[in-house]
Amino acid sequence: MGFAEYDRHDALGLAHLVRRKEVSPLELVDEAISRIEKHNPKLNAVVYKAYDEARTTAKGTLADGPFKGVPFLIKDINLPVAGWPMTNGSKFLEGYRSNQDAELVKRYRASGVVLTGKTNTPEFGIPGTTEGRHLGVCRNPWNPDYSSGGSSGGAASAVASGIVPMAHGSDGLGSIRIPAAQCGLVGMKPTQFRNPGGPDDRNRAHGFVVDHVLTRTVRDSAAMLDWTGTPEDDAPYAPVPKARPYMEEIETPPGKLRIAFSTEVPRGIAPHPDVQAVFDSTVKLLGELGHTMIEKKHFAIDWKALYRAQAAVSGAMFAASIDDWTKVLGREPREEDMEPLAWASYRGSKGLTSSQIGTGLQNLRLISRHILALWREFDVLLSPVTLAQPPRIGHLDPVNVEPREFNKRQSFVFGYTPPFNMTGQPSLSLPMGMSSDKLPIGMMFTARYSDEATLFRLAAQLEQASPWRDRRPMVWG
Repeated sequence: MGFAEYDRHDALGLAHLVRRKEVSPLELVDEAISRIEKHNPKLNAVVYKAYDEARTTAKGTLADGPFKGVPFLIKDINLPVAGWPMTNGSKFLEGYRSNQDAELVKRYRASGVVLTGKTNTPEFGIPGTTEGRHLGVCRNPWNPDYSSGGSSGGAASAVASGIVPMAHGSDGLGSIRIPAAQCGLVGMKPTQFRNPGGPDDRNRAHGFVVDHVLTRTVRDSAAMLDWTGTPEDDAPYAPVPKARPYMEEIETPPGKLRIAFSTEVPRGIAPHPDVQAVFDSTVKLLGELGHTMIEKKHFAIDWKALYRAQAAVSGAMFAASIDDWTKVLGREPREEDMEPLAWASYRGSKGLTSSQIGTGLQNLRLISRHILALWREFDVLLSPVTLAQPPRIGHLDPVNVEPREFNKRQSFVFGYTPPFNMTGQPSLSLPMGMSSDKLPIGMMFTARYSDEATLFRLAAQLEQASPWRDRRPMVWG
C-alpha cells in the first residue's frame, strides 16, 4: 500500500515517525523503492539499486541516530560503500567494487539512514550537468527536458522528486550548489575538511572537494552536518571547531548582518533577466529583514589568474587520480574508455610541468588570502549560483559537444561557485525563486572560513520569510 505521508515530511520528520512507531524503517524503504521504480524511467537519478540490502538493513537493528530509518542515496563518485560498484561515471571503472566503507559512509550509517542505492553523476564529476555516455542523462523533475545540474545531479533529482528526503553529494567547483539551485533544494558546501575524507583521501589532497547532503529543508542539512562534521583522529587539516550545534544555530536569529551583494563574474557576463530578478528580490527581502546591504560592483581580485591556477592544480590532481586507477585496475585507459571531455582533460594534464603546478599552488594560496580578506568588510556575500536558468538537455553534452565549445558554453551558465572551493569557505545555495518558465533559481550565500553557523542562522530566517517547501515539481509523489 505504501506510506502516503512519505513526501509530506523531511528526513528528521520521517525519523520522528519511526521513533514514535507510526511507521517502520521497512515501510519507508519500500516507499523509496516504489518511487525509484516510478520516477527513475523519466529521470535516471538512481544508477545502482541496493534493494535487497536496504530491506535487510531496515528489518535489522539500526543505529539510533537522528535519521533512524530514513532511506538515503550515495553519489556514485569517490565515496566507497563496501561491496558496491563505484564507477565515477566512467566506463574506465566499469566492474570495480569498493572493498570497504569510507569514514563518511560509516558516519551516515551511524546516523541511522538506510543506504538504498547510488545516484547518477557525470564522468569524474567534471561537467556542471549530469549527462554522460556511461550512466546516461539525468533529468530535472521540474521539467525533464532540462538539466538537473552537476555533478550531484542524480542526488538533486532524487530529492527534488520526492524519492528520498535527502541524499549525499560532493562539491569540487560547485557540484552541490549548482544541482541544488537547478532543482530547488538546500545545498550547503561546508568548510574545507569539515566532513571526513578518509581513510583514502588522495582525491581530496588539493582540498577543493567536500561532501555533504542535498535536502529540502535547512534543518536536515544542519542536523546531518552536526552528525558528520567532526575531524577524523588522523585528519591533517582539521577545520576550526564550531561553537555549538548547528541545530541550535537555526533556532537563533541571525541579528543584523552586513551582507554584500554582487553579480560579478570573471568573463563580465550579465545574469539572465530571470536570475537577475530573483537576485534583486532577494536583496530586497534581506533589507526588509533588517540586514545592512552593501553593493559590490567590482572586487579587486584577479579572477583569471585564480582560474589559471585552479586549472593547473585540478589538472595535475586528475592526471594523478587516473594514474592511481591504472594501478588499481591493472590497465591503462584508452580513448574509448572515456568521453571526449575527460579524455582531453587527462591528456592535456599529463603535459603539465612541475613549474606550472607549483606556480598554480602558490597563486591559489595568495589569491585565496586576498579573497578571504574581503570578509573584513561584511559577514556574508550574496550572489547568484548560476548565470542562467537550467539549460536544456544536450546544450552541455560532454559526449557530443567538442571540449573547447563545451567549456565555452559552461562559462555562460556557471561562474559563481568555484572560488569558494579554492578558499575553503562555506557556501550555501537556497531556492529563492523561480524562472518565468517555472524552473528553480538558487541564490548563493558565502561566509567566512568555518562560519557555517552564520549561514545556517540566515538560511533558517529566509526559509521562514520566503518558504519553498511546498513547491512541487512536475515529477513528484
